[in-house]
Amino acid sequence: MYIKQALKIENDWWLYIAGVILITITIIIGSIPHGLALVSKVVSNPKQFENLQDPYAMFGMLDSNLNLFLLLLPFVFGLLAVFFVVKNLHQQSILSLTTSRKQIDWSRILFSFVLWGSFTLCLVAFEYFSNPQDYILNFKPIPFLILFCIAIVFIPLQTSLEEYLFRGYLMQGIGIMVKNRWFPLLISSILFGLLHLANPEIDKLGKIILVQYIGSGFLFGIMTLMDEGLELSLGFHAANNFILALFMTADWTAFQTNSVLKLIAEPNPVGIEVFFPIVVIYPIVLYVFSKKYGWSNWKEKLFGDII
Repeated sequence: MYIKQALKIENDWWLYIAGVILITITIIIGSIPHGLALVSKVVSNPKQFENLQDPYAMFGMLDSNLNLFLLLLPFVFGLLAVFFVVKNLHQQSILSLTTSRKQIDWSRILFSFVLWGSFTLCLVAFEYFSNPQDYILNFKPIPFLILFCIAIVFIPLQTSLEEYLFRGYLMQGIGIMVKNRWFPLLISSILFGLLHLANPEIDKLGKIILVQYIGSGFLFGIMTLMDEGLELSLGFHAANNFILALFMTADWTAFQTNSVLKLIAEPNPVGIEVFFPIVVIYPIVLYVFSKKYGWSNWKEKLFGDII
């Protein structure tokens, strides 16, 4: 039902290509302020030029809160571009891109946010108390308050762009082209994972961590197809990034923030912990949602044809 909604709009294949190009250009434009800020830093101190070639150092050249704001700004541009493309190229409502229900179910977004946010916060606390020597207390009231204000506004916009683009725009567009559900789920999940190739943690942890990003893409995609809307993935994704930005950071992550805790230990070689969430935690999450929202007919919703 969710993918089928794109059958009612202007859905020629070339419109989707044009839409993706326009969205990409808009995101690039939105990244210009961050680039200018880095260049101005180099101009004022030429010794910092070498930092532009080091992803870890580059993300630390600016004040943490300013850097976070400028990093998130392109996502705001991109989300607006998605809405513009959907409304003007495809003559589609934002509602039908969001959900197959008669209105957006905000209670679903809230439940998903609270569920995963609580779990992530407990996980951070467990990790800290299990290995306190690996962390320093990084809490500074004023910078943290500024971080909170930036995060509560801009991180949901960042995660919403990714959900609307991958689980919404691309999943619906690819779905009506290939006339099935499994292929758009597969492609959108892989593209979502590859999107994170530019993250500095890839250099630190290795490309094996992409398995977790792609696995997360599959989780969000399954939520969307089974629940016939983006609400659960919108809440889940926002909670994940919001809690981590506020409570956990390291010098080698994309979000180097004024968080409560800072990891100072070198990360262990990535191994089973990459697969554990995908094999154990994510199925439990899907089970909880399936029981709460009465999901059924899994085979048809994940692998059925679009008629």
